[in-house]
Amino acid sequence: MSIWTVILIIAVIAAIILGVLYFVGRKMQAKQEDQRAQLDQMAQTVNMLVIDKKRMKIMDAGFPKMVTDNIPKRARLSKVPVVKAKIGPKITPLLCDEAIFDDVPVKAEIKAVVSGIYITSIKNLRNVAPPEPEKRGLRAKLTKKSAEYMRKN
Repeated sequence: MSIWTVILIIAVIAAIILGVLYFVGRKMQAKQEDQRAQLDQMAQTVNMLVIDKKRMKIMDAGFPKMVTDNIPKRARLSKVPVVKAKIGPKITPLLCDEAIFDDVPVKAEIKAVVSGIYITSIKNLRNVAPPEPEKRGLRAKLTKKSAEYMRKN
């Protein structure tokens, strides 16, 4: 066998693998679009007070047993964005879309679009907490104190 025969066989195998990946990817994309349409159909806008948010294992988030029983085994170990929010009188853990997780403010009232236990988007923010004061070094503090002292005298 020559080297060209080996290269041809490898090229044919690579082409078959790429073709299979292409068709599997298209099938998964169509499935994802169907799920997104289902989420949009069941969506409702809710006012909620966000208490806490973090990335944690879905089994440790405090979801009901009915929800945790339907999770595939491979997904039980992965960390997901979880938001604990007060909706009405009840505190509820909710899954959050990865794209908006960083935009969700903590300890603030928001209006969000929720589909089941999944937050898909944020409509508006209210009572946003003020930003934390910047930390200063010793030199900046002494300069500020000396400037205040000079103003007084």
